[in-house]
Amino acid sequence: MKYAFTNGILLDGSENMEPIYNKTVLVNDGIIAAVTDDGIHFTGYETIDLHGQYLMPGLINMHVHLAGSGKPPKGQRDNTKLVNLLFSNPVTAFAARKIVEDFARTALMSGVTTIRTVGGLKDFDTKIRDEILKGKLDGPRILASNQGISVPGGHMAGSVAIPVSTPEEARQLVRRNAAENVDLIKLMITGGVMDAKEKGVPGELKMSPEIVAAACEEAHQLGYTVAAHTESTEGVKVALENGVNSIEHGAAVTDEIIALFKEKNAFVTTTLSPALPYALFDRSESHISEVEQFNGNVVFEGIIENSKAALENGIPVALGNDVGCPYITQYDFWRELVYFHKFVGVSNRFALYTATKRNAQLAGIGDLTGTIEQGKCADLIVTENNPLEDLKALRHVTMVMARGFLYSHPKYRHLPAVEAALDPYLD
Repeated sequence: MKYAFTNGILLDGSENMEPIYNKTVLVNDGIIAAVTDDGIHFTGYETIDLHGQYLMPGLINMHVHLAGSGKPPKGQRDNTKLVNLLFSNPVTAFAARKIVEDFARTALMSGVTTIRTVGGLKDFDTKIRDEILKGKLDGPRILASNQGISVPGGHMAGSVAIPVSTPEEARQLVRRNAAENVDLIKLMITGGVMDAKEKGVPGELKMSPEIVAAACEEAHQLGYTVAAHTESTEGVKVALENGVNSIEHGAAVTDEIIALFKEKNAFVTTTLSPALPYALFDRSESHISEVEQFNGNVVFEGIIENSKAALENGIPVALGNDVGCPYITQYDFWRELVYFHKFVGVSNRFALYTATKRNAQLAGIGDLTGTIEQGKCADLIVTENNPLEDLKALRHVTMVMARGFLYSHPKYRHLPAVEAALDPYLD
């Protein structure tokens, strides 16, 4: 289809973006064909009158677990047991696949036109990615890692990550993932908040430097970048020293780590959303222990410190929200932009730029998407209000276009209890 978006206000995704008036955006065969002045005569296009609404690039979420709903569990959950049960017979496995497909659609309907998955069920992510690209499913562009690489007793081992015990096993798993045609490799180098048994030790180093180095070397030889779950200073240091390209989450930094980021040309993916409930919710609401809340705050403050230090030192920062963690749904990536503004102190403009053009660049797809420019893929969203004035405008998108496919008045299933718990932390 050929579309002409008229009478809208453009936010082009650039770092210094300002509202652009009196422009028409022409979309032809899924590509932005031109950005022209209003009033220019054109034929053969379906006109979409935006009536003064805001047109901008679709959002890009750099840290997603596509199999998670975000609904908080009522108690401790054995994820390994649950995954084994799901794949114990073809019926439950098929049902799980359909649920994940629906989650992909939900992300798109919320205005996220690209996701980067960093740990999923079996090879679901690459299969769903391919079905979306064929036009058989509605969903965002997916950059998929499939299952991550962990160690016995390590983060997410047995659920969305496979444990390895030796460097050679790590190399073999990288090659197996490559055979599934993944887009990146994901390592689980440290533990997380829930893994820590004592105060002050979240993000304990789990994966040896030798395994990290072997996985990274194999991945790089095969042309893949490596993202790594790291929630401690020690973990960040080990990751960067041994070849990891992106630090997922982050932790308090040292001068040595800043130097390593620059030397290795690595970036950090800030994920404030999953740590916030552990750190800031009253325990009567989060149903976690005092130790877990203490450690949640350590991780939350570490991510904030890492983000601030990175920005101050010219280290690239991406945004993701760790979809699938408790209270983090497939439709609320917009909250991460609000938290980035509120806790890290960036402007609304910089938050939107990070979630569009900057994320595209850091994901290696800056030539395809992330901005409204001639020749870019037509990944677009529309909001009634201006997110440069209030990022909460992104909560309600009135239109989504992904690779030229148009969805007017997109709808998805909400989790009202989750929204009610999170909304007090928006202002």
